[in-house]
Amino acid sequence: MKAIEMDDTGVMVAPDSKDMAADPIVARRRGRVRPMKRGDIAAVAKLFNCIFRKNEADGSRELNRYLETVTFSSPLYTPETGSIVHENAEGEIDSAVLSVPMQLQVGERTLTARLLCAFMAKGKSGALGAAHLARTFRAKHQDFCFSDNASPRSADHWEAGGGHILPIQSLEWRRVFRPFTSNLQRLYVAAPALRKLPLRIVALPLDRLARRLLPSFKPATAPGYRVEPAGYEEFREYASTVLKRFYVRPAWSAGEFSWLIGLASQNLTCGTLNCRKVLDPKGETAGFVLYFGEANGIARVLNLICTQGREREVVGQLCAFFDTEGYCDARGMAQPFLMKAIMRQRQLTFRHSGYFCMVSRHSEIVDAALSGDMYIGGLASESWSNLLVAF
Repeated sequence: MKAIEMDDTGVMVAPDSKDMAADPIVARRRGRVRPMKRGDIAAVAKLFNCIFRKNEADGSRELNRYLETVTFSSPLYTPETGSIVHENAEGEIDSAVLSVPMQLQVGERTLTARLLCAFMAKGKSGALGAAHLARTFRAKHQDFCFSDNASPRSADHWEAGGGHILPIQSLEWRRVFRPFTSNLQRLYVAAPALRKLPLRIVALPLDRLARRLLPSFKPATAPGYRVEPAGYEEFREYASTVLKRFYVRPAWSAGEFSWLIGLASQNLTCGTLNCRKVLDPKGETAGFVLYFGEANGIARVLNLICTQGREREVVGQLCAFFDTEGYCDARGMAQPFLMKAIMRQRQLTFRHSGYFCMVSRHSEIVDAALSGDMYIGGLASESWSNLLVAF
């Protein structure tokens, strides 16, 4: 069998017959990979519904509008860093990858990474198209490309393309404060119709009993520490300083950060977006947290950052704060630098929520990621996206 190479689009080409690629008949039969255009939104929305919602309906006006916002309105958007689609021989879009550009600071230089939000393929031609799309994201083609919600099959493709799975970031930590309400939230995910029933009336007294019998459900405060409201710009300025401890970290320019906050604020299914800071006994800032807060429900932590050496106190005080606010549990992406502090908490579990996969042609970025010298997640991942929960 003759060796197979790839052209600039990632499509397979036989090296001794590249003139075939120029043959319009051959090209038409195999389809083509190209950047997604605004005119593709309706087709991609329908494909999204088919793959992720298991129906053949056209995308709603809200889904179409959100897809356009996510894929084209970023201040970093260019066709080279945006989403890509595969057209089959009939000119129909049978597979697509949604991509959001995100700027990272790597040592002293800045580069634009690509966050892959959704990988969709339909039918036999879509399977072939998906293979072509996957080859586009091989390590040798990418400065930095990642996904924090990959399926097992997608993770296999990432590794086959020279990528890596980060096992810690592939976990979600969960600290429970009110066990029966927390389990009720899990039940709602499996059967949303149950939200209409007054089940919480039963859960509340059981939670009170559990907290009396097992005091470990109540987290202890960090002596002298307190939590106060804070602004998003305060968070960004603090992050620009404390995240310098990591070789790879989000750049979060004012324009990109504002865009991400605007999109995250629309994710009302997960609750209200909040920003809080943790102050030490001297009144100095020890850490910050961005989180979605669902009344009487879950505190979903997007980004938790802190001064190096204050991880234990900041995590402890935030857990106590979430408990006081009445949340049933708090959860967020596991981070290597936070693991010791998180594991100090009682009533803690870890859950595999999806594979965190990344590829890069730069060995220093790969080394930093594998050694834990990288901060990523929250706004610097897919956690803020409404595509995960609302559509």
